[in-house]
Amino acid sequence: MAGLVLIPDTPWYAGDSLNAKEVSKADFDLKKVGILRNPSLSDALDWIDAYKLDAIQLIGEESTELCEDLSTAVEVIKLLSIEKDHSSLEKQLQQYDPVCDYYLFTGPFASSSAIYGTAFDWNLLSSLRIEKPFFLSGGIGLQQSSVLRKFDHLDFFGADLNLAFETAPGEKDFKSILQFRQLIR
Repeated sequence: MAGLVLIPDTPWYAGDSLNAKEVSKADFDLKKVGILRNPSLSDALDWIDAYKLDAIQLIGEESTELCEDLSTAVEVIKLLSIEKDHSSLEKQLQQYDPVCDYYLFTGPFASSSAIYGTAFDWNLLSSLRIEKPFFLSGGIGLQQSSVLRKFDHLDFFGADLNLAFETAPGEKDFKSILQFRQLIR
């Protein structure tokens, strides 16, 4: 999967650098994922149509109703932030299970305008019953490869590689990504 940040006023905003018509016509071997924060249904559907997205990653306080509406058009990945007191997480999982295809777990956000969360203790997930495939995010870099390789959860799907693999906002260092891939094999 390849994420396109579709949140204006962030350094990662793809709308400034990627032509929607070119992206929509491109034949990728990857699913195109639009990353949105608190979009309206019509705005989300416009992004889906413009970029021919395969999935939407929702990183805000989106309602289950919005997730359900979007799930009729694309796969839905819902970000859930893991705080030290993760007691509310089970309730969130119960709410979003019927309307999401994947979860993305990350630590707290550094600020209200941040789009990437921080690291958290992945062991907090081991006691939870998670009914969907999920991604881990938050501070994952080359140095976490050995810990990630040992992480064991039935529904673990993959890692979200973001800031630690960038040379500039939105520009990935593919040499580091390939190195990471080799380290987790």
